[in-house]
Amino acid sequence: MRLEPAAHDGREFGRDRFGLTPGTHVLIVARGSDNRPPEMHWSADPADGMLGDRPPTPTADPKERMSMDLPFGRVVAAMTTPFHPDGSLDATGAQSLAAHLVDNGCDGLVLNATTGEAPTTTDAEKETLLRAVLEAVGDRAAVTTGVGTSDTRHSAELARAAERAGADGLLLVTPYYSRPTQQGVVSHLTAVADATALPVMLYDIPARTGTALSQDSLFRLAGHPRISAVKDASYDLLGSARVIAGTGLHYYSGADELNLPMYAIGAVGAVSTVANVAPRETRALLEAHDRGDNAEALRLHRLLLPLIVAMMTTHPGTVTAKALLRHRGLPAGPVRLPLLDADAELTTVLTEALSASLPQAGAQAQRSNGRSRV
Repeated sequence: MRLEPAAHDGREFGRDRFGLTPGTHVLIVARGSDNRPPEMHWSADPADGMLGDRPPTPTADPKERMSMDLPFGRVVAAMTTPFHPDGSLDATGAQSLAAHLVDNGCDGLVLNATTGEAPTTTDAEKETLLRAVLEAVGDRAAVTTGVGTSDTRHSAELARAAERAGADGLLLVTPYYSRPTQQGVVSHLTAVADATALPVMLYDIPARTGTALSQDSLFRLAGHPRISAVKDASYDLLGSARVIAGTGLHYYSGADELNLPMYAIGAVGAVSTVANVAPRETRALLEAHDRGDNAEALRLHRLLLPLIVAMMTTHPGTVTAKALLRHRGLPAGPVRLPLLDADAELTTVLTEALSASLPQAGAQAQRSNGRSRV
């Protein structure tokens, strides 16, 4: 929520005056220096003029998320990166896959991230992929690209290259392996966000990076004018709920098994690996919740569970998504080392789960399997 300067009676914070009513909580952002992040505090009721650490009472109707300006989209596929059989980038296949995902319910795509095997693609491949997908989907979907690395300068360079190529937004994961302090994490993310004019979605996935984004860090980063969203794979529903309630950050579920629970506590969408295979069903779940049809949303959640379990709990999502895309005759190709392609046993488990969750998709896959691209 953004406060606009008011001409009528109000309390003064710095040089701006804001019209406040009793019972209103206000997020006060005290800007730091160039090398220090902003400090953030909660004001209590303006009638008593006291500052405290109480979070604000949420005032936005969750149904208003349908009318929100979401620069990253709402149903966002964490898209795999198709390769040719020899392991080289298949840009044409990427265009075909991107168009398929958008045609079937995705209004956003995330490229060059975990599912897209970003650690094993070159900077040039990342840019080629981005330009190809932008050409394929035009303005029918928001195209976000991952730029996170352990090197702040490299991440900033990737961000600027993405901006030149026409990306709609940036996905920025916390620096991995180095395990910096929270101050280092905030400084890294702020520096990359400062590198372009593009909106930034932070990616909090401590199981992979070794470094979680603390609630304090998220409250600080929420004051940045371009950091507007979080892909949340922290598995901390209470912490996520507090940040959602206390900031204007748009939260996206980053774990498919939590798409419905995250949406129920205020997330605006999902960045989904499973959406590579089930884009329509992922969208239908969120739309059912938006309609207030909780029974249907729960039914769809349970319907997808066998597929989610098979894809996300035993092997990397990239491996399982590509196996099912190949099974369905869609562009995928092999994975790159150190990942290994699904063997026959895993492929059987995956295809059985697909048939259990999406019988129609399973039947279609059987018919098209002979035409599967590798």
